[in-house]
Amino acid sequence: MKVLMPLIVLLASSSLLAETNSTVELEDYISTFKKKEFEYDYGKNEQESLKLRDSWINPLQLNYRYNKSNPYDNIQTNKTSSISMNQPIFRSGGILYGIKYATASKKYNDYTIDVQKRKLIKDAISLLMQIKQVDLQIKKQKKQVQNSQIKLDQNRQEYLSGELDSGFLDNAVIQLNLVKQTLFDLQAQKEKLISKFHSISDIDHKTAYIPILKNITKEQFLSSNIVLKLYETQRKKNDYMKSVVLAKYLPSFNIVASYTHDEVTNPSFAGTPVSSPEPTTYYNYGFNISMPIDFNTFRDIQSVKIDHLKSSVMVEDKKRELISLYEQVEQNLKKYQKKIVLAQENYNIYKKLLDDTKQLYTAGYKAKMDVDLLQNSADMAQLDILIYKIDKQLELLNLYEYYYEVQ
Repeated sequence: MKVLMPLIVLLASSSLLAETNSTVELEDYISTFKKKEFEYDYGKNEQESLKLRDSWINPLQLNYRYNKSNPYDNIQTNKTSSISMNQPIFRSGGILYGIKYATASKKYNDYTIDVQKRKLIKDAISLLMQIKQVDLQIKKQKKQVQNSQIKLDQNRQEYLSGELDSGFLDNAVIQLNLVKQTLFDLQAQKEKLISKFHSISDIDHKTAYIPILKNITKEQFLSSNIVLKLYETQRKKNDYMKSVVLAKYLPSFNIVASYTHDEVTNPSFAGTPVSSPEPTTYYNYGFNISMPIDFNTFRDIQSVKIDHLKSSVMVEDKKRELISLYEQVEQNLKKYQKKIVLAQENYNIYKKLLDDTKQLYTAGYKAKMDVDLLQNSADMAQLDILIYKIDKQLELLNLYEYYYEVQ
């Protein structure tokens, strides 16, 4: 349960969203301390599972009793040591189903830890992607600042030449201030994301690999879904518990045995001392058959049956919830793909205008500011494409949080 490696191809941060042959373990995205915590969780679950599995084995009872009394003149001592057992051998299937319940409980708890770990890994990868995305947004915003500065310079020249009134110049100044403030906000947002990332991960965000996640079908998503496995295991666990509780009210067969050693010193009979008997050692063994008659038997059995029925409903309900998640992600992917197509169309328009403007600039009909303005607009359209691609990856990450393959 510990090794959960999704089908992802990884890319180097130096070449954003470019495929590479590198692969890393998912656990590499979280810090050493976090990994250690999960290791302890798995280890504790292992021990608790073994304890639950063997809980039907009763302990041996070791007893020692020392007694001193003086009912008459002589002081009499009694020493008794014994070892005894009362071990169930048959519980009408309760022992077998108890072991199966313990195994299912371990699996359920392992899945629970897996879900927690994958959530943390998903958060780390999401933060890493967002850091890369905000880097692109900062680059785009810097281009926007340059364009606003160019437009302000153009308005200033036109104002000084009398072609524009001061209102247009004021608007250009306000617009420049707004885009600068947005840039400052993006830079602050980046630092906040970096801080969050390093609170759960040891790797350097500047050189870290980020995953390229592939599209998966609805069937793949549901058949290899860790949350569904968790709920299905809970249903199986409750099914075994139903049999355990039922067996609790059926006949049980126990083996009983004991081995005892007695010593008596200075005994007396009716106030008359008698000689001390030899120490005695003896054993006894046998069996007992028991069956409880409990007023709440039916209610107890019905209660665990209801738990089992509820867990079956929860599996189907969770499946429907996950299908809804998949469909939402699918719709969002289509939306971002449309934005990518639109950004590509914008780039093509700006690229054509840029090429024409460069020719006019060379011929002396356009200014250098016109070329720079269109160059920045074309660059921003390209950056939009990369930003939307990361948006698609973030959407797919919502699926990969639950999608896994057991290696």
